[in-house]
Amino acid sequence: MAQLTSVIDLYDFVRQHPRLFVLTGAGVSVDSGIPGYRDDNGDWKRSAPVMLQDFLRSEATRQRYWARSMIGWPVVARAQPNAAHVALASLEAMQQTHLLVTQNVDGLHQRAGSTEVIELHGNIGRVICLQCGATEARETVQVLLREQNPEFAQAVAQTAPDGDADLEHGALDGFSVPECGHCGGMLKPDVVFFGEGIPRTRVDAARIALEEADAMLVVGSSLMVYSGYRLCEHAQALGKPIAAINRGRTRADQLFALKIEHGCGEALTDLVETLAGIPSLV
Repeated sequence: MAQLTSVIDLYDFVRQHPRLFVLTGAGVSVDSGIPGYRDDNGDWKRSAPVMLQDFLRSEATRQRYWARSMIGWPVVARAQPNAAHVALASLEAMQQTHLLVTQNVDGLHQRAGSTEVIELHGNIGRVICLQCGATEARETVQVLLREQNPEFAQAVAQTAPDGDADLEHGALDGFSVPECGHCGGMLKPDVVFFGEGIPRTRVDAARIALEEADAMLVVGSSLMVYSGYRLCEHAQALGKPIAAINRGRTRADQLFALKIEHGCGEALTDLVETLAGIPSLV
């Protein structure tokens, strides 16, 4: 693995591989005020997120999830795209990217202007009924949560990743879990929980796009979750070089041709400005 020392190295990589398959992770959204899951060593900074089977089979788990979500959701709802999101949208407009695949569920790439996006793990801004399949906006469910649980409305807790909050409350058994307004069924955020499989259509679309791309660029991901790491493995099997922008260790360090350990926004903004300032040679 080579270590990047300046944006020129990244610029050279992009110029040599003009159709990039981009994979982003939680590090991209940290500057928007949304905490990441892991530290610079790739280790958990907090307890692991809720598992799918626990959510499905346990009313207490659903109460805990929705109580914490009621407190944490406004952080995601208020978040704005940062320099990294804007720079990636600019790279798409400059026709330097073939597809952007994100492990994030905050929708900030689209709000920044990216249009060719696969949300590998879904979008926290939607809620789906597991019985009838109806969907509605998460903000609509937030209104319902606050109406049904006024005693929790003013609770304060430390912000956690993906609209969660570290709420420790001793009376969650009285928390009212929202139900589908159409059929009364169980509601779940339209995201892939731990222990849940990613829809095959998304995986297949990502793999096809990677096969069509010239190279892969990883931005802000430790790649500790296998869904992202296996895309790096696929790139290696295809002989596609991989560059990365990420602070700290990743699971795929040994696969990278280039790596830059700077903030995502700083590195990507410098890249876009360098690309814009030098005439195309392609």
